[in-house]
Amino acid sequence: MLIINKKSYLSIILTVLRPYFVVSQANMSSGTLDTDKYSVAYVTVPTIEVGKTIGHGLVKNKLAACVNIIPQVTSIYEWKNEINEDSELLLMIKTRTSVVDKLTEYVRSNHPYEVCEVISLPIKNGNPPYLKWIGETVPET
Repeated sequence: MLIINKKSYLSIILTVLRPYFVVSQANMSSGTLDTDKYSVAYVTVPTIEVGKTIGHGLVKNKLAACVNIIPQVTSIYEWKNEINEDSELLLMIKTRTSVVDKLTEYVRSNHPYEVCEVISLPIKNGNPPYLKWIGETVPET
């Protein structure tokens, strides 16, 4: 009969099980390389139909990798010297920073508002495989 002390037993168990519990750093780390290479843009729309039309157009024209449509946004704003409150939807658009101007032009050409919201922020870090996918989906200009 083999007798193993508790410390040795735990060491053996950890050695045997380690491959099953170690998560690859490449898959889980936050990527900070190429900062500002990718952006998220925000656009408000009045209806789901407008949101889907713009979203599909952006993806089809390779101006966005993904467009999320977020419902039930309440917007309070001043327009023509009056305070307004409207129910809208928010498009959250993932793209390359280098195409934001073209994306803005596309939205302005296809949006029903006289002055539509198109704002963008750089993605400072994120899941490297996801960022890579954005880059593979949206060509550089």
